Amino acid sequence: MPRVIPGVLVALVLAACGGTATTTTSAVPATSVTTSTTVASTTTTLPTTTSEPSTTTTTEPPGPPSPVNGLAVSDPELLDRRVLAVKVDNHPNARPQSGLQEADAVIELKVEGGITRFIALFHQSDSAYLGPIRSGRPTDPTLIAPLDATFVISGASNWVLAKFRRRGLPFLGESPPATFRISSRKAPHNLYGDTVKLRERADRAGFSDEPPDVPYFEFGPLPADADEATSLTFDWAPGNRVTWNWNGEGYERVVGGEVQEWLAADGRTGPLVFDTLVVLFGRPYTARPDRPSDGKAVPATDVVGTGRALVAAGGRIVEGRWERRRDTDPFRLTTADGAPLQVPPGKIWISVFPQTRQVSW
Repeated sequence: MPRVIPGVLVALVLAACGGTATTTTSAVPATSVTTSTTVASTTTTLPTTTSEPSTTTTTEPPGPPSPVNGLAVSDPELLDRRVLAVKVDNHPNARPQSGLQEADAVIELKVEGGITRFIALFHQSDSAYLGPIRSGRPTDPTLIAPLDATFVISGASNWVLAKFRRRGLPFLGESPPATFRISSRKAPHNLYGDTVKLRERADRAGFSDEPPDVPYFEFGPLPADADEATSLTFDWAPGNRVTWNWNGEGYERVVGGEVQEWLAADGRTGPLVFDTLVVLFGRPYTARPDRPSDGKAVPATDVVGTGRALVAAGGRIVEGRWERRRDTDPFRLTTADGAPLQVPPGKIWISVFPQTRQVSW
């Protein structure tokens, strides 16, 4: 019987916009599977596997660690600049997406219609072909604030944009030539971007180019007694289940029984594979505008306070807790006995998962 974790704040591992979307045409300056039957049980019977999870370690090149994913960087200048956080579509018509495989980390969170969207984080990395780019939601700033990131979106409802401005969030809307529409897909799934040009656009907008002050997580190895986890299934919503399978080198994403792929500008494809999964279980709620005329209410997730967390890497997993007092704080993870829970360095997929849903392995 696979292990089931009732959703309770934090899964580190969208196309209904659900609102009247406003598309910006320039920078907006800031003003201040495989699946298995899931049962609600707290007992654990680990799945049988034909191979042992990897216990090998990777020797990192010399250099300072990335504050986004903990990987050592050979060129320190790549860390002496802003983090770009780009909202990426995950509607079925948006797949395969482009550029996610080049990101330092990706955050996944639920939006309308039971689907999810991504926030691709670029610090030491860049992508010349990234998308489709979609609109922002109220939860987004609370996830990227610890990195002091510049946010890139296609637009957002007026009331959501007002929230961004009130908190002083630096963000860019549609900004040619840094963003561009491709002819092979129909709107709204056809806006793409070039992060090098987006960095230049952010410079012209006067946004800070300072790197994060603190790392997003405390990075390090999992405890030696970590449990086996070669397959994790996320029940995001009825009809939306995502499985991550350990393939001996990383976790491969499977949706609808098929491996989810990335697509390069030249037509090359490959599977979405990430080294480390972080799950942050959060309280789902509905975010509403002050006036109904400003737009529609949208799903949101509370990620301030404390909640359950999972960290998986190398075919192993540890359960713990996350906590932070403010949404500008980084996430502090601890094990069940209160010891620091470190996140293994690597390409990281962070699932901000509803505590009312289930993750099984």
